[in-house]
Amino acid sequence: MATSKSLLLLLLLGQPWMGAEAVSEAVVCVGTACYTAHWSKLSAAEAQHHCKENGGNLATVKSEEEARHVQQALAQLLRSKAPLGARMGKFWIGLQREKGKCMDHDLPLKGFSWVGGGEDTSYKNWHRDVRTSCISKRCVSLLLDLSLTPHPSHLPKWSDSPCGTLQNPGINVEGFVCKFSFKGMCRPLALGGPGQVNYTTPFQATTSFLEAVPFASAASVVCGDETEGKNHYFLCKEKVPNVFSWDSSGPLCVSPKFGCNFNNGGCQQDCFEGGEGSYLCGCRPGFRLLDDLVSCASRNPCSSNPCPEEATCVSGPQGKNYTCHCPPGYQLDSSQLGCVDVDECQDSPCAQDCVNTPGGFHCECWVGYKPGGPEEDTCRDVDECAFDQSPCAQGCINTDGSFHCSCNEGYVLSEEDGTQCKDVDECSDPKGNPCDTECFNTPGSFHCGCQQGEELTSNGVFCITLSVSSGSPKPPPEEDKGDAQESTVPPSKTPSSTSASEDISKGDPEDITTRRLSLSSSVPSTSAPPEMSASSGSPQIWTEMGVHLPTTTSHDKPTGENSLVGKDSVATQSDHGTDGQKLLLFYILGTVVAISLLLALALGLLIYRKRRAKREEIKEKKPQNAADSYSWVPERAESRALENQYSPTPGTDC
Repeated sequence: MATSKSLLLLLLLGQPWMGAEAVSEAVVCVGTACYTAHWSKLSAAEAQHHCKENGGNLATVKSEEEARHVQQALAQLLRSKAPLGARMGKFWIGLQREKGKCMDHDLPLKGFSWVGGGEDTSYKNWHRDVRTSCISKRCVSLLLDLSLTPHPSHLPKWSDSPCGTLQNPGINVEGFVCKFSFKGMCRPLALGGPGQVNYTTPFQATTSFLEAVPFASAASVVCGDETEGKNHYFLCKEKVPNVFSWDSSGPLCVSPKFGCNFNNGGCQQDCFEGGEGSYLCGCRPGFRLLDDLVSCASRNPCSSNPCPEEATCVSGPQGKNYTCHCPPGYQLDSSQLGCVDVDECQDSPCAQDCVNTPGGFHCECWVGYKPGGPEEDTCRDVDECAFDQSPCAQGCINTDGSFHCSCNEGYVLSEEDGTQCKDVDECSDPKGNPCDTECFNTPGSFHCGCQQGEELTSNGVFCITLSVSSGSPKPPPEEDKGDAQESTVPPSKTPSSTSASEDISKGDPEDITTRRLSLSSSVPSTSAPPEMSASSGSPQIWTEMGVHLPTTTSHDKPTGENSLVGKDSVATQSDHGTDGQKLLLFYILGTVVAISLLLALALGLLIYRKRRAKREEIKEKKPQNAADSYSWVPERAESRALENQYSPTPGTDC
């Protein structure tokens, strides 16, 4: 009796669930994972450190099923404490968003990610819209009404907040939830008689009840029957690949008093009574008894789904063994149970880029290329310079996998993106002005201009001074004015046409006619028109062209009174040299006519060529800016006034 009391005291002292404040954590194990809920006011970083020290991470909630497992652990934790009043409490889970990473409205997790890694899922249960701030780290917790036990139909909502610090873990933070994953699980130990079982898990949690016991957990059994009176220790082991069980060999704490009446004798399926309180465990058809003489397993080795995830279990002959097979694109891992993806891109099946995917791959083309066709594994060049999609402002040259832009003459590529062209200001060329004087920039070109009184040459660059035309006489240079004044014959010394007429009227009628012809022919050759010669107020008279009769210079004439030509001398010359004078006059007239024709022909050809060059230049370059309003000098033929080689000199007579 004393022994029973001592064992009962030991059991009472060893139970962590006794007392409202005795339990600081709750454990729920299901499938291949365990979830632990903790009372502790820690920051998110401290909570994650606590979970990681024991081999886990802050809990994930990637599905509604997993949310129910977490809720079950929180419900056990809340039942261990007295009601805390109507207030909300927060329990950290492993969903966080790093500093500098902003919210993404299009994703279920809004830019958050699980600290334990793994792919994001579509499940979400946000309490309200998350904060868009990117300047600080944000962490997610589960909201619970601490005065109520969580209900299975109301899963805890997610709430984001600052992650807290060591001194300030956060407002209303009450604890956290961890998750631990395992290779497999053992079924709970079943007692055939009175006793107590305590499980110690690899993550340092101790509890007396688990729906599934993690691999490598230890179990301590204390039997309550006086005939047993001893402790048993067991370990959850992997007996065969992916099959986990305890290293026991029969029912525990078997009592002859109860037989199969106590907990079905500890048997998983059937319990068969024997003589004197003994019994045996059995299994239903299609199952077999395992080595622990308590548990049952299907005769089909694949019934326990030993091949995880993508692998398919195929039973061997007589159901004694099995093998795992992988779908196309996968291969068995080192344990020969699970499947891993095959990286098909290692064999370079694509023409350019190969992207490996779970169970397969797909090909992609580089930038500037596109697939050759649905049944082709090649890539062909994209013609970026096509008429409807050219990215260049002017010229576009397609290259293999790319392109480059070019510009028309007078433009250069812009440095921004290499597709736009900007005008070249030729007038601001640091090497110098391309024009002789004025320069006007135009889009893609330039034009030269001249100052008033000048005109452009045929090359459109240089300027020349305008030539004097017959309608616009050009005054002589300043240094020549004195000579011109000195060479002008005074009116008093110039032979008058009246005297000549009087002398002619005195001769023979035939001779008179001849002389009149001679004089009339010589009139256009005078240095000035009659009306201009008669004006004594304008001694400086310039003409473009003139032919004069040969006269003697002032050195051949006597000075003084003998320099004047009188009527008698004219009559004498008429009498003695009529024939020679006529012959000389015809020679002179013929020469003048020939020279005039040649000059006129040359001048006309020059004008024609310059006008044609000007028209071609205008066609090629049309001003398109403010230079259009500039006062352009009209294109004119270059001409110069011919000096009269027969102009009278001072002291000579005509």
